[in-house]
Amino acid sequence: MSNLSTIVAEPELDLQVGLAKPWNIIVWNDPINLMTYVTRVFMTVFGYSKEKSERLMMEVHNDGKSLVATGAREAMEHSVTRLHEFGLWATLEQSS
Repeated sequence: MSNLSTIVAEPELDLQVGLAKPWNIIVWNDPINLMTYVTRVFMTVFGYSKEKSERLMMEVHNDGKSLVATGAREAMEHSVTRLHEFGLWATLEQSS
């Protein structure tokens, strides 16, 4: 009888990636931009349909803010920069 043991290698996990939480873009209401303009910006920046863009715009208008996108930090940072270029007030926060 052989006393050989079998060694099973476990895959190495990148804990940074495995534990990374997504980032959220919040757009805040402002007294400057028209609702139609905000809708058009959402369609342009995110490629959302008119219906989804209008729904998010109404959340911004009625609730004072809306979570408009969630994803990887770099992509969300880029989108926040684009929203700022269009004159919208947007912030980035990590999901809890």
